[in-house]
Amino acid sequence: MGQEAKPPYFLGIDLGGTNIKAGVVDRAGKPLSRADLPTHAEKGPVEGVQRICQVGRQAIEKAGLKLADIHSVGVGSPGPMDLKRQIIINPHNLPGWVNLPLAEKVGKELGLRAVLQNDANAAAFGEYWAGAGRGVNSLVQFTLGTGIGCGVVINGVILEGEHSHGAESGHIRIALDRPRYNATGLYGSLEAYASAKAIVERAQESMATGWRSSLENILARGEELTAKDVFDSAAAGDPLGEKLVEETAFYLAVGAVNLMHVIDPNVIVFSGGMIAAGEMFLERIRYHVRRNALPVPAAETLITYAQLGTDAGFIGAAGCAQSKFATSRS
Repeated sequence: MGQEAKPPYFLGIDLGGTNIKAGVVDRAGKPLSRADLPTHAEKGPVEGVQRICQVGRQAIEKAGLKLADIHSVGVGSPGPMDLKRQIIINPHNLPGWVNLPLAEKVGKELGLRAVLQNDANAAAFGEYWAGAGRGVNSLVQFTLGTGIGCGVVINGVILEGEHSHGAESGHIRIALDRPRYNATGLYGSLEAYASAKAIVERAQESMATGWRSSLENILARGEELTAKDVFDSAAAGDPLGEKLVEETAFYLAVGAVNLMHVIDPNVIVFSGGMIAAGEMFLERIRYHVRRNALPVPAAETLITYAQLGTDAGFIGAAGCAQSKFATSRS
């Protein structure tokens, strides 16, 4: 645990459709432990709650602490959810977990006060509290994965909205002319253009219309094409890969600029698998932000990558517990 740890201690849990991550975090946002288990979401919410609590207890043990040492617990979960009622409604990657009072059940099982938060919001709060946004007043985070998640934190408060759908900026509309379709049923959304899934779809569509690319070799071998393949091809000088990556940087910049013009945050943070593309990709996003944003936010807003990696979710969930049940950001 180390002498630098600063009590009180908070348990953070990051619930995903595939895995559950947990960790104990001190009052300064320092993780003292990490643990994970497969979710086995198909087994239903009763067993799911048991597994959430199991991995939470493992994290406490790994931190060299006892349950009695934990102040409270925060749970980050996929949505949709009703944050006022503290229930998850019907997440697409947690089939059968319908209208589940998750915070209440986890809190009762562990004997701790518990709070539920959207997973993208929790990750954004983690970066705000202890990562790329440490020391600033406001942060917007885009999480780039199969879809695009987003969280907004202003002066220590997560932008939840009146209907628990605040900051769902993966679904902001960025295209009107023949817009692409999104699996959520929306057209022209940022997610439909710049998510990892969308990059693969755009690559396949381009090759189907005559673009020649080294990516064809992957498909010829019967392998599944990934967004990483597209970024790797761009780094190797493949014309289609370069085109797709440049377009993706532009689309993400449009999303960032829209939030900059509404919120005017200190920092825009990008997280998720795509940030493995490195500094060159980030600089292309910055370039398009500078070309499309108003002069002052274009010059003053920090555009950067996240710092906490996959720990952000449980660190932010723990931070949500601290914010609700203990002291404010420290």
